[in-house]
Amino acid sequence: MKSIKDELNLKQKKVLLRLDLNVPLDNEKITDTTRIDKILPTINFLLKNDAKIIILSHVGRPKGKIVNKLSLKPICEDLKKKLDKKIKLITKNLKEINSKDLFSNQDEQIVMIENLRFYQEEEENNKEFAKHLASLADIYVNDAFSCSHRAHASIFGITKFLPSYAGLQLTLEINALTKITSEIKKPVTCIIGGSKISTKINIIKNLITKFDNIVIVGGMANNILKYKGHNIGKSIKEENCDQIIKEIFSSSQKGNCKIIYPEDVAVGKDLNGSAIIKEVNKVCEDELILDIGPKTIQAINKLIEKSETILWNGPAGYFENPNFAKGSLEIANKIVEKNKLNSIYSVAGGGDTVALLNGIDVIDNFDFVSTAGGAFLEYLEGKELPGISALN
Repeated sequence: MKSIKDELNLKQKKVLLRLDLNVPLDNEKITDTTRIDKILPTINFLLKNDAKIIILSHVGRPKGKIVNKLSLKPICEDLKKKLDKKIKLITKNLKEINSKDLFSNQDEQIVMIENLRFYQEEEENNKEFAKHLASLADIYVNDAFSCSHRAHASIFGITKFLPSYAGLQLTLEINALTKITSEIKKPVTCIIGGSKISTKINIIKNLITKFDNIVIVGGMANNILKYKGHNIGKSIKEENCDQIIKEIFSSSQKGNCKIIYPEDVAVGKDLNGSAIIKEVNKVCEDELILDIGPKTIQAINKLIEKSETILWNGPAGYFENPNFAKGSLEIANKIVEKNKLNSIYSVAGGGDTVALLNGIDVIDNFDFVSTAGGAFLEYLEGKELPGISALN
């Protein structure tokens, strides 16, 4: 996979730069700019090398129709401020644009094409649509790892028509994930949360053969506690998971990987309540398990202390209520403490995990934080991502 740094001559070249600017919007206001902040190095690299940048991205799921509240306009405005550059948002029908329409004068360096998902051909990976996109530029750069599990026209099809490169952020993402899956410094621990164990089963099975410890927390852990014969009250759980859990424990024994799950929990009567610490065999019928307890936190922190590499995907509890954020905060702080001593390589990923780390302002104290959701998880499952294979 060639990096954009391998292209020696970018001067005045038109570069189609595919980004993931699918940031959360509330009344057309951006509520989290993490994805925008992470792609600034690639844009600055291209500007420094005197390239002409054509930004491609999407927001939301407009399903091939123009939806005004899903315009890239607020993102364009945010980028203008961050780069201190003029950026023209092109709202004209993409199919009617040609290369000479894009930069009306010599001084213009960046243009942005309106939401690609306003065109159904994008998600269909339509060959003619991809070919038309390619006709707008000299070079294609994919810096949208988080979209690279999709075989869409601007991710997959376009690479057949232009010299194609990986952006700086995409390269960082692949390198970080390679370090925790292929070039591992042991012992290695994975902390994995989320509500559904069925969506993470393939990741867990793939990592069991490579990792020393897998810690299961969050809603997923409730299924294990139930499987082990404990009452979980009104807690979130998934039906028909016994076979999945049996497979996890069976695989872990064969792979010599330790599975850790809560030994004590924080419960509440509802999501807005206060926390009561209980042993896992003392949960009442009218209670919800919403966090891990102090014994479990201590056990996880001991594992982090002994680990050389750590992967974290999914909070330990319902962190939106501070009463149930203790487990997640303690895990974050322990990883940060080890990171400051340069005694661990740490990777975190997933929307909730990123939100948590942003909320306590420690995102820069991890070696790598991935903003990718599906692509991050599919990579960990060992799947081939269309956007990556297209660049190889």
